[in-house]
Amino acid sequence: MMLNSAIDFMQVVDWSRAQFAMTAIYHWLFVPLTLGLGFIIAFMETAYYRTGNEFWKRTTQFWMRLFGVNFAIGIATGLILEFEFGTNWSNYSHFVGDIFGAPLAIEGIMAFFLEATFVAVMFFGWNKVSKGFHLTATWMTAIGANLSALWILVANGWMQYPVGMTFNPETARNEMTSFWDVLLSPVAINKFCHTVTSAYVLSAVFVVGVSAWFLLRKREQLMARKSMIVASIFGMVAALLTATTGDNSGRVIAEVQPMKLAAMEGLYDGQRGAGLTIVGVLKPEKERTGNKEAFYFQFEIPKLLSLMSYRDADAYVAGINDLVNGNPDQGLLSAREKMERGRVAIDELARYRAARQQGDAAVMKEVAAKFSPDTPEGREFLKNYFRYFGYGYLSQPSDIVPDVPLVFYSFRVMVGAGVFFILLFAVNLWLLWKKREERYRWWLYVSLWSILLAYLASQAGWIVAEVGRQPWTIQDLLPTVAAVSRVDAGSVMVTFFIFVALFTTLLIAEIMIMTKQIKIGPKNE
Repeated sequence: MMLNSAIDFMQVVDWSRAQFAMTAIYHWLFVPLTLGLGFIIAFMETAYYRTGNEFWKRTTQFWMRLFGVNFAIGIATGLILEFEFGTNWSNYSHFVGDIFGAPLAIEGIMAFFLEATFVAVMFFGWNKVSKGFHLTATWMTAIGANLSALWILVANGWMQYPVGMTFNPETARNEMTSFWDVLLSPVAINKFCHTVTSAYVLSAVFVVGVSAWFLLRKREQLMARKSMIVASIFGMVAALLTATTGDNSGRVIAEVQPMKLAAMEGLYDGQRGAGLTIVGVLKPEKERTGNKEAFYFQFEIPKLLSLMSYRDADAYVAGINDLVNGNPDQGLLSAREKMERGRVAIDELARYRAARQQGDAAVMKEVAAKFSPDTPEGREFLKNYFRYFGYGYLSQPSDIVPDVPLVFYSFRVMVGAGVFFILLFAVNLWLLWKKREERYRWWLYVSLWSILLAYLASQAGWIVAEVGRQPWTIQDLLPTVAAVSRVDAGSVMVTFFIFVALFTTLLIAEIMIMTKQIKIGPKNE
């Protein structure tokens, strides 16, 4: 009976993870285009405002129609994603609700209402409000979309690196002690900057690809060329910023999520002067026991991983084996030791609850002091035991290792695509400057099909970020097995397939509407 109960619970965990991942994947198909296309539209309308040229108004309205379709469907999937925190991840919501809820509340109150206020003016205010007010509404819609992303990514960044909080044993909840520590943590800042700039790249590739379609069919050629110029300049700047923020993110990950870094590089044995793997093919899991056995073949740049991670070419980079088995020479505890320390923290919390039920004030005071950052005893306990709280829920040390091949290959898809996009924008700008785009039609086809690569790279980036931190919902504090709701596995399974059908229908509808609007092209007054 107990075995069946355990199997059913793990099914709840697996189906809840699958449902959330599926919802997030669909949601992120719509969000990045919204984040960047809003600014591209704002630049185009600014050109209309400054020149009074009706060409720019017509061009702005065309791209605005595509923005609107994507914007509406993105909101629908985002709302469902937030509801899942309460339905499938109630233990998580209880454990961190005071912290995680704050950025999401701000997102709803400030950013979402900012978008809702101005988006109607942007779409329906042409010739009804002044040109200046309409331009303001367009810019505010673009800014609002990015502010919305800021607060969501701050919440996600806190999950990757929990700071600015203290644990209250009375409520068994983490409570915020510093809003600014949460907002300005290095993980949150880098995650926001890297995510939105990569979204700008996707948006630019989308505009470039659609413009290439018009050029291939010799339709709306002036609009296509001007749009491609604006998008290529915007995309080039965004791509270079994405590379810079990606480098900063790698440095932060090396400090706070070393297992994610090790999985990204397929690094099993830590070493000084670690090289950065450019390409490689991993062997099956049972054969990956060390660096020499990990790859069928591997091409790496010597010492570059150490240099990029710690700004020191000879710095030590921990590998998967170091983090699982420990490395005393580098001050690394084994996963088993962390599990034991985590269980001490869990037992202390259980002792507090038992004392509260029995009305034993002395024991409650004793245990509460251990969770307090204001006492030497508390600071020692928090540093050596509570920081590993989540490890106490794991069953074996290997649980801390994510899916290495998925993270490893996704990282290379993301980076490789990013390098290609810099080339794409540069070549398009050169061809347009030389007025040779018609002579290189094959490159226009490359530009068109690059839209699919942009979406693939965008999804790969999130796979690196989220799969790379498994098994944690909150790094080191709460694994997925302790975060799910106590619900029936069958209900999660049924809603999973309902959402798959719903989101797939929405995606197909969006693609059909978008392609129809592209074929129609810009409309005349």
